Amino acid sequence: MAAGEEQAPGGGRCPSPQEAALDVSWVQGFSKKNLGFINNQTVCYPCGNYILFLDIKTKKTTVLQCPTGQVGAFAVNANSKVLAFSDRKLNPLIYVYSFPELNKLTELKGNVQLDYTVLAFSFTGPYLAGYSSIPEFVLSVWNWQDSILLCSESQPGVPVTSLSFNPMNWQQLCSANESSVTVWHIERNYDEHYLKQNLVKLPYGHGSPNLHEDLFFPDSIDEDPYHDPVMPVSAIAGLVGDEAETFMPRNDIKPLVHSTAHCWTATSDIYMGCKEGHILKIDAETLSACVLQQKPLPEHMRKVSDVVAYVRREVWKKKGGKPRDLQRTVAFAMAFCNEGLYTAGNEGILFFYHIRGLQYEMKICADIVDPISSLLFSPDYTILLLVTDQGTIYTYKPARRGEAVKLLDASSSCFLVADFLPPENKYCVSVTISGEVQVWLLEDGTSLSKTNLNIEATAMACCPSSNSVAIGTKSGQIYFIDVTDVEAPRVVHIIFLSTFPVLSLHYDQSGQFLITRTTEEHIFILDARPSKLFQVLGYTVLADEVLGLSVVSDFENNLVEVMVLLNVAEVQRARLEIFCLPSALTEDNEKFVNEQGMLNASAIKKEKYDLDYPLNSAVRLKDNTVYGYCTCARVICKYNLSEQNILEDPPVLSSEKRTPSNQFGSGFLCLSPNSRWLASAAKDGVLFIYHTSTMEILAQKHCHSYQRGGIRSTVFSLDGKFILVNGETDGALVCLKWKKIKETEVKEAAFHWQSLLTVLNKSISNENAVLKCMAEWHFDPESTSESLSEKESKEAPAQSSHVEVTEDENFSSLPSDSTSEMTWLGQKIKKVMREETERFADQKKELQMGIKKLRKTVQKMLHENEQVPDIEKLEQQEFNLDTEEQKKAQAEAEQEVARVREKIEMETLANCYLQHVIRHECWDSMSVKGRTVKCFHIACEVQNYPLKQLNEEELATLEKVRQLRKIEAADLKVQKRSLETVSETEEEEENAEEVMAGASTSCCLDGSLSSQYGGDTSVLYHQLDLHSREQKVNQIVLLKDIIYKVKTAFNKEFDIVARQKEQEIARVKERNLRIQEILAQLDLQVEVWEPGLTDDEMPEQVLTVQDSEIKAEKYLTPQERERAEMLAKLEMERRLTALDNERLRALNDMMGGVLEVQKEDILKINIPPPPFISKPELEWSDQEVIIFREYEEKVKELNEEKEKRRRSLENEWKKLEASIQETTHNFDETVCKLFERKVTLEMVIYQEELKIVNLIYSLLLDEELDTREAGLQHFFMKKQKENVNVTEIIQNTKEKIEFHSDAYENAIAEDKNLESDFSMDFADVPEDLLDELLQLYKCRPRTPVRKMLPYTANPYRNCSASTEDYKDILTCLTKAMDELDNPKHMPDGLDPSIWEQFCQARRNKMESEQLVKWKALNLAEMQAFLQRRMDDDQKIKSDIEYISQELIWLQEKKMKFHLDLTFQFLLKQGQVELEITEIPDYTNAILINRSVVEELNSSITVQGEKKIASMVERKDFSRGIFLLEWEHKKMRMQIEDLKQKARDIAVLPISKDRQLFLTMLNYDSRIAHRISVMKQTLDVMDKLHKKNTKHRQKRIRELEKCIALKEQANYELSLQLKEMLVSVSERRHISRAADIQRVSERNAKQRYQEILKQKNLRDLLREQEEEFGILQAEAERLRSRTFPIL
Repeated sequence: MAAGEEQAPGGGRCPSPQEAALDVSWVQGFSKKNLGFINNQTVCYPCGNYILFLDIKTKKTTVLQCPTGQVGAFAVNANSKVLAFSDRKLNPLIYVYSFPELNKLTELKGNVQLDYTVLAFSFTGPYLAGYSSIPEFVLSVWNWQDSILLCSESQPGVPVTSLSFNPMNWQQLCSANESSVTVWHIERNYDEHYLKQNLVKLPYGHGSPNLHEDLFFPDSIDEDPYHDPVMPVSAIAGLVGDEAETFMPRNDIKPLVHSTAHCWTATSDIYMGCKEGHILKIDAETLSACVLQQKPLPEHMRKVSDVVAYVRREVWKKKGGKPRDLQRTVAFAMAFCNEGLYTAGNEGILFFYHIRGLQYEMKICADIVDPISSLLFSPDYTILLLVTDQGTIYTYKPARRGEAVKLLDASSSCFLVADFLPPENKYCVSVTISGEVQVWLLEDGTSLSKTNLNIEATAMACCPSSNSVAIGTKSGQIYFIDVTDVEAPRVVHIIFLSTFPVLSLHYDQSGQFLITRTTEEHIFILDARPSKLFQVLGYTVLADEVLGLSVVSDFENNLVEVMVLLNVAEVQRARLEIFCLPSALTEDNEKFVNEQGMLNASAIKKEKYDLDYPLNSAVRLKDNTVYGYCTCARVICKYNLSEQNILEDPPVLSSEKRTPSNQFGSGFLCLSPNSRWLASAAKDGVLFIYHTSTMEILAQKHCHSYQRGGIRSTVFSLDGKFILVNGETDGALVCLKWKKIKETEVKEAAFHWQSLLTVLNKSISNENAVLKCMAEWHFDPESTSESLSEKESKEAPAQSSHVEVTEDENFSSLPSDSTSEMTWLGQKIKKVMREETERFADQKKELQMGIKKLRKTVQKMLHENEQVPDIEKLEQQEFNLDTEEQKKAQAEAEQEVARVREKIEMETLANCYLQHVIRHECWDSMSVKGRTVKCFHIACEVQNYPLKQLNEEELATLEKVRQLRKIEAADLKVQKRSLETVSETEEEEENAEEVMAGASTSCCLDGSLSSQYGGDTSVLYHQLDLHSREQKVNQIVLLKDIIYKVKTAFNKEFDIVARQKEQEIARVKERNLRIQEILAQLDLQVEVWEPGLTDDEMPEQVLTVQDSEIKAEKYLTPQERERAEMLAKLEMERRLTALDNERLRALNDMMGGVLEVQKEDILKINIPPPPFISKPELEWSDQEVIIFREYEEKVKELNEEKEKRRRSLENEWKKLEASIQETTHNFDETVCKLFERKVTLEMVIYQEELKIVNLIYSLLLDEELDTREAGLQHFFMKKQKENVNVTEIIQNTKEKIEFHSDAYENAIAEDKNLESDFSMDFADVPEDLLDELLQLYKCRPRTPVRKMLPYTANPYRNCSASTEDYKDILTCLTKAMDELDNPKHMPDGLDPSIWEQFCQARRNKMESEQLVKWKALNLAEMQAFLQRRMDDDQKIKSDIEYISQELIWLQEKKMKFHLDLTFQFLLKQGQVELEITEIPDYTNAILINRSVVEELNSSITVQGEKKIASMVERKDFSRGIFLLEWEHKKMRMQIEDLKQKARDIAVLPISKDRQLFLTMLNYDSRIAHRISVMKQTLDVMDKLHKKNTKHRQKRIRELEKCIALKEQANYELSLQLKEMLVSVSERRHISRAADIQRVSERNAKQRYQEILKQKNLRDLLREQEEEFGILQAEAERLRSRTFPIL
């Protein structure tokens, strides 16, 4: 019996309690994924609008119906014995029910609009999580006991396929889909809950770890030395918002593993299966994912494993399956237990993984062949359920390690149709779309048997006259199944009717006929009795589309009337066709059908009726009443066939009554066997039961949901007690029974059933006996038509409906299919054709012979007709024997020609349109067309620049930029005049310098040579002034204009050369005419060179199609053909008129045919020889000899004239050719010069385009910098908001902690007061009893444990409790205290009143202790929450600080980017030469204006000159001082000398010389001798002096060389000094820009100290040198004084 409330659809009239009501008897169906244990013996799963509870032991099913329609997401909690499911409507609800009472505990409502995808219960605690689909994608967590939404968090755009709580910690969840895994943490702050999302970084598909770096905040930003920093990819992509943080380029995206299933472990880890065959271990805290590796097996175990794998593959091959790769298994289902991990997948094998660390050992536990979709442990972990994709459930007991046992064999696909098995009404039969036939016990829905036909079923019906079932297939077959033994159905017969799919099957109530409806409007009639071997009686073809059938049996007249509902396409109405099937049809079939098996229209008495509404379904009662369902009008119409309009054919019936229907979507009607009840079903899934007499609603039931297509089929049982309702795609089969109905209705249905049984009992027993004796049908699946391809199925109707006519001896050929594979319809046609062939064989031969004779006669007549004269010839049409057939063939040919012509015209039109578009875009829009000029003799060509005319927008933009530049230039000039006052002399000098250096520097600074080739560079911005975006955009516009002007200037030169070539070709053609005349006169066959213009030089020729280019014959219309004939006739008349010119003819007659012999024709003159030249020379007379001599002289003179003429013509020919060669070579040189100019021009254009590219790149980089800054600002603002939120949460948490700390302290104080008050309250009790009471006061019952904890196999038995368990624990303790409060524990001698007071005090103490524990847990949890938030706050602050630094760095880069411009130089080749191959590093270089350097150099020069002048002045002053000192010393020394002389004079001693002068006699000779000696000494000294002089001169030359080297070194040092000064200034600017003043000051101080030290040392050295010089001079003076002679 189903639980749940029934809601009436909107607008419908619900049945009153007095009328009737339907109840669900049982429901069958299966859901492969949503399955769960609700206790140790019961499994529940959703199916359509219901939830089914299956008892494992008894296999009985209980049903719970969703109150609002289809069941959506579903979850079960075995610990609490509750289940939850959502509905499928707008703003869905989640219902929580208890088991086994099936009472609704609560309804949960979230902020979801459409649907929930998954639900999950926590292992402990009253928590339920749900994830919604589009558009929210929200994870919500409820406390289902209190119906409170605790928290929710959105994950936009991320669907979830699986969701689970951590059994060990309810505050952790795992949500997964195919491409991502997320671990959620539920953080609790007393009564507030927060969801924290943590995304798991999955490994790559091949198993390697995912080490991809953060692209929004990369570890390091690469810097291009030329193009500055490279921004992150998000900035390059132009992303600013949240997308920028997660953006990844497509090339960097690598395939990750794809999740298939996951489960939690007892250590709070996650095992996850992947499609790639890996098993991952995910740490829920660190979010690290590792791939588990299989532990290598020993050698002997590996061999055993290989042998076992080989045996399994061989067994699988013998079974006909595909070999399975067990080395690379994919886990689509997982279950964890104490022993390890169980997995399963498409291989159909249950694997067990024994995991140690990151290695596992795998073994096979069970093999059930079918793919496994789910694994599920019972709450006590003794049973493991294996759920397959085929709808089968197996049980496996891990403790026994046995084979898997089949528990439930349900259907894997949707039910197609179900029907009751007559006559007992104890069983019913269903068939699925995949061909699974099941027999059910009608009482409780127990499955008795299941047979899989492996076909695509399309229809089914149960025979009333036997226990047989007919099933139609898509391939056109009908399977007949024997169901006499409901536990073992078998196929006993198969009929291959046609290749048309079977749409429906209908038995009449007597079970005599089986009416089969197929596509192509074919209806086949079969004998339904097994005794007749289900013979096909015939078929009929209807003109319109068949919508439905209704069969009525007339037992009195022994007739069966069939009503067919047709859809008339021409009019918006339906049509009924009724025909009768007499019982004689089964006895004498040949009277009612023709040779092809088609029923004769007269025999079946067809009638037609048109209806006023376009019905979708119709049923007929025995009283000629018809009920029809109209979807478009949503009404049920009632018609009476007895009231006919005889004036119309077919008659149009108007509905007598129209009952409004409260259903929506297409629907259908079903009539009960007693014709008293009419069932209406539609896409909304609600079943309405009407009373046919009053059309009032008898009952209604919401059986299926509109989301899954509503109701597919409905059928009443013969006794009217049950109704089978089948859903469209929800996979549910619902059996309804009457919950309340009038007794008269029941009796009437039972009476009809009994009367029908009376009629059918005899035939049922006979036919069942025959049916049992029939052998089971054995067939080869490959030979049946079901294995035929779709192509063969489509070709079969064509082969079965016509014959192939040939011109061979065999007039016709039949299809070659064998009879066993041929359809019944094909066999009939083949039989008819065979009989006709045998019957008319002689006539066919005679006709063939006559046709041959007639053909020969006609051919002979045609041959004779060709021989006769044209006037006697007959037209070809006269020999046509069948003009009508010829006209028909000609008409068909003309139609085909017209069709082909139309197709060709459309293709031509399309090509013309394409040509028009291409020409408009690439030719007409070009102001300058692309052309080429080629040389005459060399392979050189020059192309012009194709240009488009600038549109108005471009011209307006260009003019705007030019005006802006003029305004800026004027403004700059005014600023210079107001801010600078330059003297006229300085201006003149500057102007002179600019005039001298302008030509050389302008192009260099402009970076291109466009000014020399037609471009105006004066309007351009200076390359060092391009700082703003507007300036760069304007510069690009101006550069494009310069390129356009340069190209335009070149095109003008190109046009001149092109016209020159045309003139040269014209001149060459004129000279060629003269050359051709000369060659004609010289009678020479020489090819004359004729130059011309190619298609590249005249592209207009390509656009014009010449007639010579068309190879096919031109098609002319009749009008064009007449016009062409008329023009040809006129041209012929004109030529005849020109030939018949009287004036020319008279002139020729008068001049003898020669008007004038010109000089040019002298080569053609021949002097005729004298007539006697033929006679012998001896017979000539003298006169003849004289004449002959004159003839010879004339011939000789003529030959001389000819030779002169020939030489003159040859000379003229050579001159003309030389002239042609000269002019063409000159033109070739002109083209070569133009080519060289084009190359130079290309260089210029490339220079300008390089500027544009650099500017565009700078604009892009500027945009990237702005985007990066905006992205960082967005992230910064987001972090600030997070910081504000976290700060607010921290503040609120601190307040809460303070408040709860006070409450906790109060609770502790109250608890201590209770303990201290115990002695005071029981002070009157004796001391011995008081001690005993005190011991009992401290006694406490055991802490209650959960029911699942005793199971040792449960891996989650040690899970942590939640604070919500406080009430449960307190309730359990209160119940346990009742045992301690029992009076039997009361001490002897204690008053009962005191015992009651003691029990109440002990209970209060226990409650106080539990309250203290609960408050302590809450306080600890809040403090942990506060610590996590403070850690988050610290992390957010660090992120904000990091982002601030990034923004500062980015702003510095932006400033540097705006100042560090790209400057393009134009350097001559060879101007820059490097001795080394390495390019210098210019990263620290600064580009400044030359004037700045020159000004700095001039100031440095002036200061240097001043310094040198001061140094010279100081030197001169110092020298004067030194001279005065020397003079002073000299004078002092002179004074001393004079004083010494005075003393010497005073003493006056006589020297030896004086003594010798006085004593020696020959003093003069001695003096002379001394003089000679001194001369000799002087000579020696002179030689020595010369030698010393030479040595000194050599030394001087060496010193001069050394001086020159020093001067060169000084010059180089001066240059280095200038460079160092420049570098000093540059470094000074750099230091100012880089703000490194402190470092520079410290370096300057150190440098200053070093300079002072060096200066002091130099001064000391100078002083010592001076002192040394003085001492040396003094020593020299003393020496000279001492040795005056030397």
